[in-house]
Amino acid sequence: MFKTLFENVRAQCPLIHNITNYVTVNDCANIVLACGASPIMADDKDEVAEITAICAGLNINIGTLNSRTIASMRIAGKRANELGHPVVFDPVGAGASALRTDTALQLLREIRFAVIRGNISEIKVLARGSGTAKGVDANAADRVTEDNLDAAVAFIKAFSRETGAVIAVTGAIDIVTDGSTAYCIRNGHPMMSAVTGTGCQLSALTAAFVTANPAQPLEAAAAAVCAMGFAGELAHARLSEADGSATYRNNIIDAIYNMTPEMLEKGAKYEVR
Repeated sequence: MFKTLFENVRAQCPLIHNITNYVTVNDCANIVLACGASPIMADDKDEVAEITAICAGLNINIGTLNSRTIASMRIAGKRANELGHPVVFDPVGAGASALRTDTALQLLREIRFAVIRGNISEIKVLARGSGTAKGVDANAADRVTEDNLDAAVAFIKAFSRETGAVIAVTGAIDIVTDGSTAYCIRNGHPMMSAVTGTGCQLSALTAAFVTANPAQPLEAAAAAVCAMGFAGELAHARLSEADGSATYRNNIIDAIYNMTPEMLEKGAKYEVR
């Protein structure tokens, strides 16, 4: 199944509009290119509606939030909804400040998202309307483990049903659900946490997969999460003793570029609940 979803990305080369994190914007563009899609990075309010209209999908990321881009996100998101284009939302750091939390909740009210991707702390803030986060990282107390996996799946399924969006929670164990079916994914490597922006890259990658497979948002999001985690595994295997996080970052992008649909099908590690 994931093989066909990835093949569709490469065959269609969807154009993805990204309003994203300045820290990781280059990596997000490159990961979209590496998977076979095409990126546009535009965030001025005077052009985002027009740019969104010529693209097939939209990725909104609040990682480097500012008052100028909040308006742009709202305009682009509403225009994408009007056109029926899928929108992916990455609520980076929701809970870390009042501005981030309020903006994330406002976007959630005003825009219909195909997929919401974040760490468990960010998703809990969205679900509860308030909360705290350790910067842009998940709180240790929130982390999904084998011991609390069943409860986490139930919580995330309920939030998916409430929002109507596929929810993708990433961490040591990833959970992707549409409120009915949940993929519990165990791809990835711990070193991915040493590279800034792997989550931002995943949201951009998810936008590409969902845009190329609009009738299967759950499966497309799960495929993207598996692909990113599998890339982390392949990238780590290529490291020499002299290599570090910078080389690893490049290796992840290379792994996506060189990954075939057949490799993803065989390398994906998940169970369905």
